[in-house]
Amino acid sequence: MSPVTGVVPPVCTPLTPELDVDVASLERLVTFLLDAGVDGLFVLGSSGEAAYLTDRQRATVLEVATAVTAGQVPVLGGAIDMSAHRVLAHARAAQQAGADAVVATAPFYTRTHPAEIEHHFRTVAAGVDLPLYAYDLPVSVHVKLSAELLLTLADDGVVAGVKDSSGDDGGLRRFLRRRAHHPGAQPVVLTGSELTVDSALAAGADGVVPGLGNVDPHGYVTLARLVREGAAKAAADEQDRLVDLFGIVDAGDPARIGPSSSALGAFKAALALRGIIDFPATMPPQLPLTDHETGHIRTLLGAAGLL
Repeated sequence: MSPVTGVVPPVCTPLTPELDVDVASLERLVTFLLDAGVDGLFVLGSSGEAAYLTDRQRATVLEVATAVTAGQVPVLGGAIDMSAHRVLAHARAAQQAGADAVVATAPFYTRTHPAEIEHHFRTVAAGVDLPLYAYDLPVSVHVKLSAELLLTLADDGVVAGVKDSSGDDGGLRRFLRRRAHHPGAQPVVLTGSELTVDSALAAGADGVVPGLGNVDPHGYVTLARLVREGAAKAAADEQDRLVDLFGIVDAGDPARIGPSSSALGAFKAALALRGIIDFPATMPPQLPLTDHETGHIRTLLGAAGLL
């Protein structure tokens, strides 16, 4: 498979009020993203609420996404779980559903040594016949994947790339410099920092996995194109518009709900306000946004020209 690059939104998982996967809304969302010109889709990531879904719900998401996409762009299937054998079960399900690659974090919950993390990725890669992308997510996994590990795994054909959601833009810049001078494999680097996409792409990142890209995929597709064309000022202006729109994730009152409830609730509320999904439901224990908080999201969507 060709390396996955460009704009690859981490697809939200629409839910019914009864908390089943809302298949019709998911089909519309995937179609909306494809029509916007995205370069790939990442299902069952953090924005897809993979941590909250049952295995049956995960399978439904994969089946719907791959069926609607029908090979138009690559589909990356999240295989996120606590141990290698659990990850392998998800990875094999993704392969059976027709995903083009799988994404996995380091093991979590238990404390692991760097050698054990390396063994984890090697075990997963050896057990599934799909490219493996490492998901660097220290805020949830409590482990930062080192440049040495990622380049070693890439040299050995274990990982095809990395999704960097570390939030460490300086560290990302250093890794890109190191990769540029690395004599071995050149793993794909996708940034998950949707607020600094213009600078990350200009520095050599191969693409972006923006949660906000569910709400405004056209904006990220435009931003990536402007960077490719060398239109730095226009790219910065578009990035600033997206920075302002990203304010929707702060709509939730931090005295009442957590940041996950606020951010994922905001993405879904925005999608519902735009008529792309039917309901803004999120999986428990996340708490829903209030009407007042949703009103703030409506205001920011209007300011961004999306309503």
